[in-house]
Amino acid sequence: MGIKDKADNLAEKAGGKAKETVGKATSDRGLEAEGKGTQAKSDLKQAFEKIKDAGKH
Repeated sequence: MGIKDKADNLAEKAGGKAKETVGKATSDRGLEAEGKGTQAKSDLKQAFEKIKDAGKH
């Protein structure tokens, strides 16, 4: 996984966490769910990149 990909995934995950937190604070279940979904998407991307990296060695 390249450094740019790692940074992008971390930024995406942080954005998702922020949405989740704001959603909880404002009782906006939709925003909270969207944040959790963004975090899950980021986790899947990271897992896929790790698998790709493992295949290169």
